[in-house]
Amino acid sequence: MRTETPWGPWDPPPLGEAVRLLSPLRTPWWIAGGYAVELAVGRAYRDHGDIDVLLLRRDQLAAQQVLPGWEWWAADPPGTLRPWHPGEILPAHVHDIWCRPGPAEPWRVQFMLDDAEGADWVFRRDPRIRLPLDRLGEISGDGVPYVAPEVQLLYKSRSRRPKDEQDFEAALPVLDENRRSWLTETIPLAEGADHPWAARLRAG
Repeated sequence: MRTETPWGPWDPPPLGEAVRLLSPLRTPWWIAGGYAVELAVGRAYRDHGDIDVLLLRRDQLAAQQVLPGWEWWAADPPGTLRPWHPGEILPAHVHDIWCRPGPAEPWRVQFMLDDAEGADWVFRRDPRIRLPLDRLGEISGDGVPYVAPEVQLLYKSRSRRPKDEQDFEAALPVLDENRRSWLTETIPLAEGADHPWAARLRAG
């Protein structure tokens, strides 16, 4: 779905095309955002204005290598864009990267950088919240790596836009007891004990 932004239009590729573009990447990566929830649910149920890919911050330079010749722009500071130069290590406050095949092309893929310490993923909004890296993602039946639904919902719990509410409702039936328990504990830590999603999770 093509959308307009102050920095030019977004026209994300279909999920299958994005996966093909990223297939040469030899470091871990995961489809994120609403697509991740759809992969967990096992069906498509809404439109998407962009396509998000999660990388570990320590693997950031591998992204530049997998799409040679593309333009890379970092959200630095957040809310603005500036060129991300080849080989540059981004500062810790930069989490989002936009890329496109060339200056006259629409934006195609957004990469998001998350932190890790040893074998643990660390939630960037609250370092008390951690998860073993081998639980950060799942693999779909078609072999597509995607962010585990409980992690994606934790990120979405702050903004609670209509699409986030839709993703939460769609994901609830596929959250097993362990995923639901983890999310029930982490949302109050990150967003406060009175968060309505936490109450829904506790209610079963």
